[in-house]
Amino acid sequence: LLGESFNSPLFLCPVAALQAYHTEGEAGAGRAAQRRGVLQMQSNSSSQSYEEIAEARGEPHWFQIYTSPDWGRNERLINRVASAGCRTLVWTIDLLGGRNTVTATRLQRIDDRNCSVCHEPTATSRYSRSIKPMGQNLPDPIGESLSRGLTWDFIARLKDATPMKLILKGVVTREDALLAVSYGADGIIVSNHGARAAASGRSTIECLPEVVEAVDGRIPVLIDSGFRRGTDIFKALALGATAVGVGRPYLW
Repeated sequence: LLGESFNSPLFLCPVAALQAYHTEGEAGAGRAAQRRGVLQMQSNSSSQSYEEIAEARGEPHWFQIYTSPDWGRNERLINRVASAGCRTLVWTIDLLGGRNTVTATRLQRIDDRNCSVCHEPTATSRYSRSIKPMGQNLPDPIGESLSRGLTWDFIARLKDATPMKLILKGVVTREDALLAVSYGADGIIVSNHGARAAASGRSTIECLPEVVEAVDGRIPVLIDSGFRRGTDIFKALALGATAVGVGRPYLW
């Protein structure tokens, strides 16, 4: 996969703040993934730094980025992980136009917990994005995942800034798959952010065949969101996926 070899088509999706689930955090997940020869993607909002996780693994891994309207912030983050040996950058694009979080909005009516404890940049929680390791010493991250003015030309800017391969995470249609290929993406992840980015009721495995057909073997097509069993992975492979990611299962 993009010049790297793994023992399994299973991979660990980027999930924020793994120390909220286990004291070993991303480093613990990384050690397990390395022993099994499984690909690990680190979240932009991880609770441990890229360097800590790579040291625990004994080798570099992939890094997922939320781009910011501030190019200097993007560039410093990209240079940091590239300098630590990262070979592949995963750019999440499914939030650039905003979210359609129907389910979350409905559940908020009966959930009175304070979301700002984890998510607001001004929060004092150790899991707040502003004080997470990959956000330290960088400009204010507010709005970083809502860079709505970005166009497909931004792919070229990212690729010109680094020798790393570039994967687009969040493609669910034939049309966007064709654009991703034409603008030079090195790979695609069919993803709806675990059904949170677009709560439309359409699963990613339903989207997979049209994306695979559009790509026509020119770049790898990975997939995540909703995979819970080994048999789910075989289904996705049979439909043309190169690799299949899990998020919630390895947290729980």
